[in-house]
Amino acid sequence: MPNYESTLTRFPSILVFCLILSACGGSGEPVVEIALHPTKPDLLYIATNDYIYKTRDSGKTWTNVSKGMTHSRVISLAVDPLLPANVYAGTKGDAIFKSFNGGHQWISQRKGLEGVTITSVVHEIKFVPGSSQHIFAATSMGVFETENAGETWAKRMEGMIEVLMVVTIDVDPNQPQTLYAGTSGGVYRSLDGAKTWIKVNNGLVPPDVLKSSRALGVVKIKIDRHAPHTVYTATLKGLYKTTDGGESWQRIGESLPDQFFSDLILDPMTPGVVFVASRAGVHTSRDGGQTWDAVNEGLTNLNIRALVISPTDPSTLYVGTNRAGLFRTNNGGRLWEPVPLTPAPQSP
Repeated sequence: MPNYESTLTRFPSILVFCLILSACGGSGEPVVEIALHPTKPDLLYIATNDYIYKTRDSGKTWTNVSKGMTHSRVISLAVDPLLPANVYAGTKGDAIFKSFNGGHQWISQRKGLEGVTITSVVHEIKFVPGSSQHIFAATSMGVFETENAGETWAKRMEGMIEVLMVVTIDVDPNQPQTLYAGTSGGVYRSLDGAKTWIKVNNGLVPPDVLKSSRALGVVKIKIDRHAPHTVYTATLKGLYKTTDGGESWQRIGESLPDQFFSDLILDPMTPGVVFVASRAGVHTSRDGGQTWDAVNEGLTNLNIRALVISPTDPSTLYVGTNRAGLFRTNNGGRLWEPVPLTPAPQSP
């Protein structure tokens, strides 16, 4: 029988890591969020229900990088595309934390994100293209903006009516003044950098329930960088697409086996390539959502929590599952392989 007391004395962090993951060779942990380095494909971060982990070797070994974080769950991650040592973590009730050194230490950046009695749940963090200072956050208290890299945040909700929370936000990479936000009241669009918003729900929600604050359940919005005015929206009740800037939406993907979606991503290099995640795994379309194929070979759990695509090689994707950890594909989803959360060696 192994001497756990001796091991704990010599290698406390490794043992704790292994116990958390149930076994050093793998993980039954839910992986709820994944963030990739913009230029180094071997470097990525993931968040489980308890901790943030980082790998520098494409997932061969991992390090717990949660020093300075509270026990509040991390549900969103973002790496600064221009200064990748800056990493942001959005939490479930403790606002935003920032690391200036690649996750080795974290500090709270909640100024402006606190209410009288509650602190924001931060669902998504989005950089304005070309800036490290200008960031938007989708939170339980609305849309917030910072123009000083998170030092202070300001609420940007003018025009948002009957909104309880904002779950997802995207900034047009070609026209950064244009934003879309998925809220508890449907989809809103801004054409002036979030100063004002208008509701664009035509076709998304039946007219008789348009006023219901929870009629749709938008979970992800993605603007197509290849096609002006084309936006995709994943919801808890289906998948939608607009080609006229949100003036009208069309239902797509109705043939997919599960309409309760958890994530949506677009190929950054190839027009018309869409991936969606649900409780039925991952499906992809190569014609803008007209036809779909399942790409689940190798996945041992089809309940997908997070889905990302490599910014340097779109044939590489990662998924975080609900109970089977992290998986990677290097061939566009034709075959997935598990990526165990093996702890990196540490000095005695």
